[in-house]
Amino acid sequence: MSIATRTGDDGTTALMYGRRVGKADPRVEAYGTVDELNAALGLARAHAALPLVQEEILAVQKQLVALMGELAVAPEDLARYRATEKYPKLEQGALTRLDALVAKIEGEKIKFEGWATPGASVASAALDVARTVCRRAERRVVELDEAETALAIRYLNRLSDVLWLMARYTESVPPGK
Repeated sequence: MSIATRTGDDGTTALMYGRRVGKADPRVEAYGTVDELNAALGLARAHAALPLVQEEILAVQKQLVALMGELAVAPEDLARYRATEKYPKLEQGALTRLDALVAKIEGEKIKFEGWATPGASVASAALDVARTVCRRAERRVVELDEAETALAIRYLNRLSDVLWLMARYTESVPPGK
């Protein structure tokens, strides 16, 4: 089977379970922006020299796959999606993990004053790009205006804080720590 299905040539795409929507649909915009965030994080992970940053980014990327799956489901199919164990789901534990990571990085006494200017290193700049994409993803999920997205909104909000801290940590800590 080819990746080029041509089913989207008319400007539509399929959500999970086959419902077709326009490619400019807010749901497609939301999960597409989370996908873009995942790619930006892949770039950040590829440039990261610190094991903590590499490991945590990979864990976040796995959570984002779960989030993309949930966002790619029409509200009418959400109960069906949640009932299956076939796909990973974003759970409260992911938010708890981010809160613990904030505490851990802040405990390192990283140095920063005032506004951060991205670009001190390739790794920190990549994290700052990922942070800004994360903020956009959060805005796109908020636009869905659905009760089911409350955890996703909190997760993306916290993740952008984590990415800011990771960028400053990357600038402050010598590689190998």
